[in-house]
Amino acid sequence: MTKRDIDVCVPVDISDKDIYEAMSEIPGYLDITPGDFKEVYLKAYQHALRRLSRSVGVGEVMAAEVVTVLRKTPISEVAEVMAQRRVSGVPVLEADGSVAGVISERDFLWTMGGTELATFMHVVAECLKGGGCLAAPMRVQRAEDIMSSPAVTVTPDTPLMDVANIMVGRKINRVPVVDEAGKLLGIASRADVVRSSLVS
Repeated sequence: MTKRDIDVCVPVDISDKDIYEAMSEIPGYLDITPGDFKEVYLKAYQHALRRLSRSVGVGEVMAAEVVTVLRKTPISEVAEVMAQRRVSGVPVLEADGSVAGVISERDFLWTMGGTELATFMHVVAECLKGGGCLAAPMRVQRAEDIMSSPAVTVTPDTPLMDVANIMVGRKINRVPVVDEAGKLLGIASRADVVRSSLVS
């Protein structure tokens, strides 16, 4: 089964007329009420979705084109790349292409705000107090200085349901997809997982 097959498998509102017509097409006598029939159908549908979500790997929905930076990339360049490509996070790679960590907007905020509770408005408020630009000390830093490491990664065959659970549990919005050697193959975002129609 392909991702295309799964994408078109979306819930529909089943009417009583739909149920009566479906039951009339089944030869023989059915000792079941329309309400029972609908309940069985919906439960079967939910079981099918769970089964499919376990059988489809994240490799089928990941983005293969990934914006990346290297460990030694200056933070100013990292910020510029993220701004130009309009991404909120990038994998940080070793020279051999393996994933060393991930830098997200949250890492910038935490570095500038000095607390995990830092928000964009927290940083703005601090700047407006007249203490100078909170990002100024970062000018001499490199990607490896602020990246989250080790990166949370998955392999292409990791089930989508597991990827969704990882994202929720770790409070992250993206996961690099790597091969057995840890080399980057792609990236999966929350949007990719949601669009797969397997995660509500």
